[in-house]
Amino acid sequence: MSKGTHDYAPDPRNASIKISINGELVPRDEAKVSVFDSGFVLGDGVWEGLRLHEGGLPFLDAHLDRLYEGARAIDLTIGLTRDQLTQRLIDVLRANGMRDHVHIRLMVTRGVKATPHQDPRFVIGGATVVIIPEYKQPLPETVERGIRLFTVHVRRGAPDVQDPKLNSHSKLNCILACIQAQKAGYDEALMLDPHGFVSTCNSTHFFIVRKGEVWTSTGKYCLGGITRANVIKLCRANGIPVFEKDFSLTDVYGAEEACVTGTFAGLTPVREIDGRVMGDGKRGPMVERLQKLYMQLIKEESAKGPRV
Repeated sequence: MSKGTHDYAPDPRNASIKISINGELVPRDEAKVSVFDSGFVLGDGVWEGLRLHEGGLPFLDAHLDRLYEGARAIDLTIGLTRDQLTQRLIDVLRANGMRDHVHIRLMVTRGVKATPHQDPRFVIGGATVVIIPEYKQPLPETVERGIRLFTVHVRRGAPDVQDPKLNSHSKLNCILACIQAQKAGYDEALMLDPHGFVSTCNSTHFFIVRKGEVWTSTGKYCLGGITRANVIKLCRANGIPVFEKDFSLTDVYGAEEACVTGTFAGLTPVREIDGRVMGDGKRGPMVERLQKLYMQLIKEESAKGPRV
């Protein structure tokens, strides 16, 4: 069974990569953080996933906006300016000789604690900043053939419980959703909001195509997806009707096409949902068009920002 949109072919070069831990470059097999680190103790931190494409970091500003806003929301001081953090990203990529086909996990936790407890006042130092760059590409067959989704009982919660806008290390609800989908024999989970409308997936955002229109959720109960926002912009720029709205599983089952979006794989077709085949079970024309538009956008954006 596929591991969903994040499945990839192992690359032997990753065995010898250097990882940045608080600015120090460490070989992969020596990279460690304390068992007293806030991220390990209780998932106290925020993170981003980025891509390195042809020497550029597309949508870096949007990723850093989300990271720093999330840190402010949980009263976490990163301890680095945006320029300093950007330079740290470039440093580790250059140290690894990387230029393309790289996925980067940038993680920031509240730091080391004097004792394992949730109270932030037990932190005894600055934030822990880890950058892991790996050679990783989505599987071509996944990008073309697509994935299968299963609607789970685990809901995306309201912001007064744990705001889904936070890209936090605490992802247990998404993990539980992923597990339920896997146990049912599917690739990833489709999640509903507290009112029963379709929200998002456990690690990606969800779109359907109905009669030439592209629909996605209101976004009230999901992470502010950067790829999601770019797909919406691409639709508007290219005369494709796109709507952020409430819709139900009945609307989903009657759709001609569906796809999910995320930084790692971009746009991935969905060929089946809850046993219902989408369209003819193959990548549809709208999804294929959006994939091409998005890849062109990636190329353009990679040429604009900081270069490695």
